[in-house]
This record gives sequence, structure tokens and C-alpha cells, in this order.
Amino acid sequence: MITIKQHDDRCTIDVHVTPKAKKASIGGCHDGSLRVSVTEPADKGKANKAVENALASLVGVAKSKVEVIRGCTSRRKTVAILGVSESAVRSILEPLL
Repeated sequence: MITIKQHDDRCTIDVHVTPKAKKASIGGCHDGSLRVSVTEPADKGKANKAVENALASLVGVAKSKVEVIRGCTSRRKTVAILGVSESAVRSILEPLL
């Protein structure tokens, strides 16, 4: 089960990132985290920005409302999404798991 938590006006989700993948994708579970693959390398925050953009597109919010708040240099990250509830994120992610 993926860890998603509600905090006031935002929810946080744990993700496991695979940078420099052949194909970008979102789906699956890795050790309690959402698996996200991006084609950008883990260089100067490019992969983090790609993760933020991919999740913003998936959830349907502006890119500025998604931010990596923990694990910027790690594969395991915590991402905050502003203006969306935990239940809404769970319903969006359910078909991908």
C-alpha cells in the first residue's frame, strides 16, 4: 500500500524514482512508495522536476502546486501536492496499482 498523508491544504505521497529510464511511467508499488520512472538524468534536479511535472499532470493540478519536499538527492522522495485531498489522490492512483 502506498503511503499518502493529508496535511491541512496539501497531501504528501512517497515515491520511488527511477531516473534515466528508457520510458517515462507512473504505476506500481515499491516498498510502500509509488513507482515513478522518468527519462531525465539525476543531474542538477532534472529528475525531480520531471517527477513534479508528471505527478501534476496525473493529478490534474498546476505544476507549481507539486514539490519534492524530502529526498531531493535520493531515489526515495516525499512529494507534496497542494489543493488536493488524500482520497482524491488515492482514487486517481488506484487504477495504476
